[in-house]
Amino acid sequence: MDVAKYIRDEKDVILDVILPSGIHVKPKYGPEDLEAIGFDYQKDLGEPGQFPFTRNIFPQGYRTREWTTRQYTGFGTPRETNERFKLMISHGQTGLNVAFDLPTQMGLDSDHPMAEGEVGRVGMAVDSLRDFEIAFDGIDLHRVGAGLTINAVASVMLAMYQAVGEKLGFDRTKISATPQNDILKEVIGRGAWIYPLEPAIRLIGDTIEYSIKAMPRTNPVSVCGYHIRESGATPAQEMAYAFLIANAYIDEVVRRGYEPDEFVGRFSFNFNIFGNLWEQVAKFRAGRKVWATNLKEKYKVKNPRNLWLRGLFAGGGSGLTKAEPENNIIRGAYYALAAALSGAQTTALCSFDEAFTIPTPRAALLSLRTCQILMEEVGLRDTVDPLAGSYFVETLTKQMEEKIWEEMEEIESKGGIVECVSNGYVHRKLARQAYEFERALERGEIVKVGVNKYATEEEQEVELHEYNEAWAEEKIRELKELKRSRPADPVLQSLRELERVARSGENVMPALVECCRAYCTVGEMADVFREVFGTFQEPRIF
Repeated sequence: MDVAKYIRDEKDVILDVILPSGIHVKPKYGPEDLEAIGFDYQKDLGEPGQFPFTRNIFPQGYRTREWTTRQYTGFGTPRETNERFKLMISHGQTGLNVAFDLPTQMGLDSDHPMAEGEVGRVGMAVDSLRDFEIAFDGIDLHRVGAGLTINAVASVMLAMYQAVGEKLGFDRTKISATPQNDILKEVIGRGAWIYPLEPAIRLIGDTIEYSIKAMPRTNPVSVCGYHIRESGATPAQEMAYAFLIANAYIDEVVRRGYEPDEFVGRFSFNFNIFGNLWEQVAKFRAGRKVWATNLKEKYKVKNPRNLWLRGLFAGGGSGLTKAEPENNIIRGAYYALAAALSGAQTTALCSFDEAFTIPTPRAALLSLRTCQILMEEVGLRDTVDPLAGSYFVETLTKQMEEKIWEEMEEIESKGGIVECVSNGYVHRKLARQAYEFERALERGEIVKVGVNKYATEEEQEVELHEYNEAWAEEKIRELKELKRSRPADPVLQSLRELERVARSGENVMPALVECCRAYCTVGEMADVFREVFGTFQEPRIF
């Protein structure tokens, strides 16, 4: 469910408002509401930049620094993507959020039969280090960090990012990459998984461990509640499941002998924003408190900086509509407002045409300008947590905190998040919720403006980003030339070494870096893991 449900009488008077997380909104709030929830300023709110970080992770919020803007970017070949990177950076974007096409996400080369029709369609097609060399050419990797939106082969892409950084003359200890690298949400929400859960989580542990030693500015995991929400989760479930998934990855690295304080400070999150403004603000304010408390109490994390909820708060694609698509510009502005009011560290705002396809340059620039207007004109950087002290917002934040803990406890009582993903429990729950939401939308019980209320018959023309079939032909031609011209011995030797370390249980990252340097392809490296680990068998959910 993505929007509030309004219960009305025959005269259209609102009798009740029920938020997606199950919280009922009263007509008015006052001091008695804070008293009823036992609100304590220091315990529940505190000072900005101090535990429990409800207000912000920084003492002055964004008066001393802008929040990072990372529009989701990537399509076609690396050349087209490089042009879009440079366009957005030239207009003030401060970070990259790299989209990969589906074959790359699934560990398939562009010439694989299953890649037909999908090469470069929804993201950049990447086959080897040569593609990264083109995509990141002319970009200062010491200054501009890159989010790598990929999961099953995130270890491959992180290794490739290190290799390209070094080849372009950058110090691997100073470059910043954030691979999404969250396979549990992938199984829940998107389906771009390859390997069984146990070895897949092991690969995530390898990237975290390697980052501790070799790439200290890397954020090796960006746990993605975003796609969990898009799959039917409530805002409270989105946060709860993401935190439990993060705990599973922490447990994997702790089993290797590391202390949480050595690595959790580099954990990142990717969360969704759409629907009710107040619920979104409360979700993030409560989420910062829950995450900090979880780390402090469960994992005994001592460094205050390591307790921060760091990440990207993104305008949600599920909130967009094909009907009256220009309404999405308005929706996106309010999503960005919610991100700013809730203390977003990084924002990636969906573009109005993304209900159809990947954004055109015009649409992507409009989204970037929306964030910049909020920062530079509207005053969203003026003060920290401007809604602090609101009877309504503080009550809602406290209620949201309780809902998040309840959702976490429910999953823990059923064996934990890994077990509930493995046996399909989470899938069944979210699929049912998504179905019930669609039925409520069809019945008009949930309002979507321009879709089931105030809808017009007139179709609006939208200039769409066109897919170019020549991209796939060019990519396959270049891939064949790469395979023909690269020295064979380094390829074979590095792939054999990758297979050896995968079977032995050693960390695979050093071997992956050597494979990338030898211009092994993504498909070749992924196939080694397929041979060693096998593939995941999706559970039945009905």
